[in-house]
Order: sequence, then C-alpha cells, then structure tokens
Amino acid sequence: MNYNPTNPSKNSAVDGALSEELQAGCKVDGGDDLTSPVASFDEMNLNEDLLRGIYGHGFESPSLIQQRAIRPLACGTGDLIAQAQSGTGKTATFSIGLLQLVDPTKRACQAIILSPTRELAKQSASVAASLASYTGAQVLACVGGASMREQAGALRAGAHIVCGTPGRVLDLIQRGILPQADVCALVLDEADEMLSLGFRDNIYDVLQKLPRSVRLCLFSATLPPETLELAQEWMPDAQRVIVKKEELTLEGIKSYFVFCGGDERAKLPTLLDLYAQLNITQAVIFVNHRRKVEWLSDALNSHDFTCSPIHSELTQEERDGVMQRFKSGQARVLIATDVLARGIDVQQVNLVDNFDLPRDRESYIHRVGRSGRFGRKGSAINLLGGDADVRTLREIEQHYATTIDELPIDLSVLA
Repeated sequence: MNYNPTNPSKNSAVDGALSEELQAGCKVDGGDDLTSPVASFDEMNLNEDLLRGIYGHGFESPSLIQQRAIRPLACGTGDLIAQAQSGTGKTATFSIGLLQLVDPTKRACQAIILSPTRELAKQSASVAASLASYTGAQVLACVGGASMREQAGALRAGAHIVCGTPGRVLDLIQRGILPQADVCALVLDEADEMLSLGFRDNIYDVLQKLPRSVRLCLFSATLPPETLELAQEWMPDAQRVIVKKEELTLEGIKSYFVFCGGDERAKLPTLLDLYAQLNITQAVIFVNHRRKVEWLSDALNSHDFTCSPIHSELTQEERDGVMQRFKSGQARVLIATDVLARGIDVQQVNLVDNFDLPRDRESYIHRVGRSGRFGRKGSAINLLGGDADVRTLREIEQHYATTIDELPIDLSVLA
C-alpha cells in the first residue's frame, strides 16, 4: 500500500489510459490468475474448517464477486479493490478471505473491517462469526454505544478480526486497547462512503497507526470516479475486481414508477392504495428526512399498517430493537432514511418504496438492493410527486443504463 492523502499531488501521475478506464468503470483485471472466476468454494484452496463454516452458513456455490475476489484477499499479498451489485455477497467475500488469512492460534487482532454505520459493522461481525464457527477465530464488533470495557476485555482475550466504525476503532487504538502490530489487512466496506470527506480523516489516522505492510481492501456496490482516483493514489498496484458502470444493473430487481399527479401530497394516498392491494412479505420505505420518517410511520400506523421507523437520531439500543423486530417479522414495514440504505441484509424484503427519490444517484442502487438479496427476486416502486422527481428518475435511468417502467394496473408483476 502506498497512501498519501495529505499530499495527493505526490501520487497524481496516473497513467492516462488507466485514468480514462477509471472514468468509464473498470473491467475485471489484476494481471494474474487470482481474479479469474472459481466456480466452487472447494476449488479455492480454503481450509477445511472454514469450508465447514461456509456450507454451515447456507452457501452452496459462490456468487460472481466471491468467485473472483476471495482468492486475491486470501492469498495474503497485495491491495484489492472490489465492486459488485448490492445483495451479491460482498460481506461474505471479505469475511471468508480474512478468515483464511488469520492465524487462530495467535492471540492478536490480525484484520480490521471498517464500516460507515454501527448496524453494518455489527452485521459484518455476525456474518464473519458465523463463517468462523469451526475455525477457532474470534470476531468482535467494536462500535459506539456499546461498552468499551467489554470490548477491551474481548480484545485482551484475543479477538482475531475486529469489525467496527472508524471513530470507535481509532479511539481503541489511540487508548492502547486495540493492539495493531499484527494487523495485516484493513477492509473498507462501502468504500465510496468511507472515503468521503466525513470519514477520510479517521481512515487516514487509523492507517497511520497500522503497520506499513498492511493490505488495504476496498469493497462497495458503487465506486464513483473520484473514489477510484483516490484509491489509485493510495494503492496504485491494487488488484481490481470491478464491474463496468453499465454492468451495475439491478438484475433480479424490477423497478417501477408511479406518477402522483404532480403533487407531493398525493404520495401518501397513493402508497396506502398500493399497500391495500399488495401481498407484502416485508418492505422498506425510504424518505430523505428524519421528520418525514416519523410522520410517515404515524400516518401508516394510523391506517393499521405495522410500521417501524429507523433513523440516525435514535439511540443504538432503539435502532437495535427496531431491526430485531423487523428481522423477526414483528414489523412488516420499515421506514428509513439512508442510514439503512447500505448493507443491511434482511432476506425477507421483497419490496422497496422510494417515497422520496434519493438525493444522489449512487444511493439508488443501495436502496433498491435491500430487495432481491443474493439472487432473490425483488421490486422497487418510485413515487413521483412532480417534474423534479421525473427528471431525477431519468438521470438514474441514464446513469445505470436501465429502464424504469410505469407500474401497470395489474400488480401481479410484483408477486
């Protein structure tokens, strides 16, 4: 890794052809066979205990990102940039790679996974711990809102993989609680968000504390040009498993729109009418503001829909309780801001509603990716309140080279 974010000009001599490729979206490459697809977990030279955990977790065959990115991460050398559609198993990809990499007999942290939200960090820890069931490797979630004393005790006992948010992990390192001498890999999940200005300083501070030999691995569903260019500056020799932008389709997820007569106020009755006609297993409704989460939740609950609101201003305990009720099926509809758009894996979700269209195009694929998880079918409905929404939807279509049709009268298409 060769990162220098405080002086980008030092590493700004990006080859012209590569720069053009980054702007267009890169193809799978890397210069060796490690990124070539491997059709089964058994052929990846993984240890037997890890294979038991993989099959015990319910995986049968690797997804495309798993076919191409597990071996480069597990081999123990070189940085990695990996991109794949939401719901294709990126969390399992880097979890499997790191579990192959760490030595369970050594009582020390050897890998760190950083995520932009507490929920995502805890989910990563849950997936990694399940996959590690037979290996002896210990996985620890380190997030704010939880007891630092308990986390310190677990680290002293020998947690091998730490999954956390940048602020808490940096705090643990600076306090001398999280030993970093044996850390050989750092994964940034949702890398486009992690390399945004809001997180970049903390990421850099964490990197400064880790051994210079640490491997940096970026994973995300979307990697816009500015993120890729920064990654090129930090890790110019990284192996890359990246799909073209136009290949970042919403395969398995059918998107529709409903025009609400040019009036934002018509969105609520439209939504109520739709939900009265639909057979919904579980659904997520996205809005752009915290206050609208509360308002919409109250409005739907008053019409006998069992809804739960979630947003960043809830306490961690409250957010955990909301997600537990939703995952258990006690609440069938979750109303959320974009705090939930990235990485939250609820397998039963078969419908996503954008009550508000997202503020940026990259968030669209993260939102609708909450349905159709790991090969399942899902649907997304976009409520359009006026001309501005129509323009935004057309921009999303152009960005992802896809077509979003008007919702037909026959709603059986959503079955």
